[in-house]
Amino acid sequence: MKRLRIFFCCWALVIWGCKRRFTEETSKKVFKYNQPESLTSLDPAYARNQGNIWAVTQLYNGLVELDNQLQPAPAIAQSWEISPDGRRYLFHLRHDVFFHDNMVFANGKGRRVTANDFVYSFKRILDPPTASTGSWIFKGKVLENSEGEVADTCFKALNDSTLLVYLKEPFIPFLGILSMPYAFVVPKEGVIKYGKDFRSHPIGTGPFLFKSWDEENAIIYHKNPQYWKLDDHRKRLPYLDAVQISFINDRKLEFLTFQQGKIDFLSGVKGSSKDLIFNPDGTVQEDFAGKFKVEKRPYLDTEYIGFQLDPKNLPEDNPALRDKRVRRALNLSLNKKALILYYRNNLGTPGHSGMVPPALPSFNNKVVMGYSYQPEKARKLLQAAGFGPQKPLRIRLNTVAEHKEIAEFMQKNWAEVGVQVDININQFPAHQEAVDNGRSGFFMKSWFGDYPDAENFLALFYSPNFSPAGPNKTHFKNATFDHLYEQARLEQNEQKRYALYQAMDKIVVEECPVIVLFYDEVIRLTQNNITGLQADAMNNLRLEKVDKI
Repeated sequence: MKRLRIFFCCWALVIWGCKRRFTEETSKKVFKYNQPESLTSLDPAYARNQGNIWAVTQLYNGLVELDNQLQPAPAIAQSWEISPDGRRYLFHLRHDVFFHDNMVFANGKGRRVTANDFVYSFKRILDPPTASTGSWIFKGKVLENSEGEVADTCFKALNDSTLLVYLKEPFIPFLGILSMPYAFVVPKEGVIKYGKDFRSHPIGTGPFLFKSWDEENAIIYHKNPQYWKLDDHRKRLPYLDAVQISFINDRKLEFLTFQQGKIDFLSGVKGSSKDLIFNPDGTVQEDFAGKFKVEKRPYLDTEYIGFQLDPKNLPEDNPALRDKRVRRALNLSLNKKALILYYRNNLGTPGHSGMVPPALPSFNNKVVMGYSYQPEKARKLLQAAGFGPQKPLRIRLNTVAEHKEIAEFMQKNWAEVGVQVDININQFPAHQEAVDNGRSGFFMKSWFGDYPDAENFLALFYSPNFSPAGPNKTHFKNATFDHLYEQARLEQNEQKRYALYQAMDKIVVEECPVIVLFYDEVIRLTQNNITGLQADAMNNLRLEKVDKI
C-alpha cells in the first residue's frame, strides 16, 4: 500500500507538471500567418518579394521607417538633417539599439549598433560578390568617383552615433528608399561567420529573434526581451511572445485553415475564396459578417499589360504592336469596370488614369485621363492602322495561371473589335524571365511600389532603366519623358514635382507602352482577437504593436 501511495503521488505530480506546462505553453501569445510562396532568404540584402520582406521586417530595423501616413519617421536614426542642396544627409543614431544576442559577439551578448554598421551594411548591398537584388537603391544616387563608380566616401561614420551619406545629386524620395528592408542594418561579424548561410542565421535589431526554420513547414520567431522600442505608455514592445510563419501553398487549404482559427490573418483573397466572402459589389456576405475583421484600402499596386517596343530579343516579332494606334485601340477595347465587377467582386479601381495609382498624393485622374471603354473608337484606330475584317490583327498574350480568367475576359473584349488574341500560360518564373529579357511582346504584369512616391512607378519608363538591369520592361524611350523625369528628381518643391509627375504620366497615356488594367486594393482578413494590426497602402506587415487577446 505504501508503494501504491508513492506511485499515485508521483503520477499526480507528473500529471500536474504536464498540465502546468501545457497551460504555460498555450497561454503564450503566438501570432500565426501563412506565406503561400516559399521564402528564399532571411537576409535583408535579398528582400525582393513580399514574403521575404514581411519575414525580415520582424527581425531588423533601418535608419528610418514609414509612419501610418507613409511618411519617413525616426527609427535607429532618432533625427537627421538634409543640406540645402539636397545632397548631404546627416543621421544621428540612438544609443540604445543592440543586435540580438548571438555567439558571434563577445560572451554571446549582442553589441550596440554604430554608424560603422550602416557603412558596412550599405557597402555590402553594393558589393558585387553579395549579388544583392537591392543594389539599385544606391546605384546612380550616391556619390560617384571620376570613373562613374560608387565612391568609397559616399557613406561615412563621423563617430559611433553620426552617419553621413552623400548623394551625387538631390533625390527627393531618398528617405523613403532608406525605409526599405534592403537598407536594414546587419552585423559584420554575423555575415563573416555564416557567409551565404546568413540567410538562415539572421541577426538583427528588431522586435523578434530568429529561433528556427524548417524550410518545408514553418519559421519560428521569439520575442526580443531587449527590444529598444517602447509604446506610448512606456511599455516595452513587442506584445506578442512569438511569431509562426507556415508555408501552405494551396489557397483553398490556406483559407480553410484561417476559418478554423489556425491562422491569424490573410492578405489578399484569391480564386474562389473571394466569392465565399464578398458579394459581387464588394460588400462582405452575411454569413461571414462579424466572424472576422475585413479591411480594405488603396494599394500601391498597378496591374497592367505591357508591350515590348524593342524587337531585338523577340522570338516572334509583331510590328503592329509598335504602332501607337494599335496599342491605344487594344486599350480602348477593354471594359475595365466590368472586369473589376465580375472577376474581382468590385475589389480595385478601374485603370482609367495613368501608371501612378490613387494611393499616392500626386494622383489626379482629372489631369491624367486614361482610357475608358470605347470599342467604336478602337475599331476606327485599328482601321486607320490597316486592320479590319479583310486583314485581322492576331497577337499572343503571355500571362500566368492566376490571371487566366481575366485574360479570357479580355480576349472576348478584343474579339468584339476584330482582334484575335491567343493566350499563352506560363509558370511565374518563366514568365518573369521572358519579360525581363525582352522575349515577351505582349504580357501581363504588376508593379508594387517599393517606396511611396510616384517616381517609383514612372521609373518604369525612364530609358536608362531598360530591363533586365532596370524596371523598364517595355523598353519605352521618349526624350521629353526622360527630361521631365530627371527634372522631377531634382525638384524639391512638392507641388512642382507633382506637376512634373503628372506631365510624365500624360506621356505614358498618350504613347501607351502599357495598358493600365486596374489599381489594386489591400484586402486583409484578421481574427477578431487580434489588435493593433494596421494595413497601409504598401501592405506592410509590422507585428511589433500587434497583440492577441
